[in-house]
Amino acid sequence: MPNSMTGFGAAEGSVAGGILRVEVKTVNHRYLSLALKAPSELAAFEGEIRERLRRDFERGHFAVSVRWLEAPAGAAGGLRLNVDAAREAITRLRALESLAGLDDSVTLDLLARQPEVFSADGDGRSAVSWGEVDAVVSGAALALRETRRREGAALGGELGQRLASVRTHLAMVASHAPERLLRERDRLKGQVAQLLDGRAVDEQRLSQELAFIADRLDITEEIVRLGAHLDAALAALGSDRPVGKQLGFLAQEMGREVNTIGSKANDHVMQHVVVEMKGELERFREQLENLE
Repeated sequence: MPNSMTGFGAAEGSVAGGILRVEVKTVNHRYLSLALKAPSELAAFEGEIRERLRRDFERGHFAVSVRWLEAPAGAAGGLRLNVDAAREAITRLRALESLAGLDDSVTLDLLARQPEVFSADGDGRSAVSWGEVDAVVSGAALALRETRRREGAALGGELGQRLASVRTHLAMVASHAPERLLRERDRLKGQVAQLLDGRAVDEQRLSQELAFIADRLDITEEIVRLGAHLDAALAALGSDRPVGKQLGFLAQEMGREVNTIGSKANDHVMQHVVVEMKGELERFREQLENLE
């Protein structure tokens, strides 16, 4: 079964003499995107974390939280004040204050929150090695894969039921189609006989008209193609690779065939069945959004 794009994984481990916890939450997304929340000394590893996750996952929005449960000994380095950055920030804030017509709105709290006014001593990478962080990130990724696998299995089962329902309705359409053509033939013959009012019927011309109507209402090709798309979708659901995009394409093609069947139906029973198939395909597409 393919994986869901929603899931959660967490892991803890020893890093630089402290205890680090990594939590990863994912939701659906067209591509792989990352939002990282981490201490300043670990934020520099964002690129490595992204590439580590890319090895195991193809799509999804990843919200990654990295925090110390126990900070490394001696890691509580002080903050360094960047005087030049502070002066530049004051100048910019006061210029903005003047443009906005505000008065005395530049506070110490606002100034302290400006980028680069305060920075931690050192770049943080020398004290913490990526190898140790990688081990914890890998543990969280493993837990995340398991939750996405479980949710993917449940989602795949639900999607399979939707496809089975479409196939059941397709069988109803296929069995009802010949009867509909016979009724259309009898209706046309009755109308022609009524119009001629006892005069002879041109059987050759009538046969031509009936053949034209039968060709116009024939849905054999649509039934065959829809059945083939259903087979392909079920085969994809049985795969363990990312198939969300493939199934999205197949859902689009199935919808096209169902719409064509509906336009050719000319029968209230078949129209009702087509409406049911459209509803199942719509629910299939909605649930498909969470599949990797």
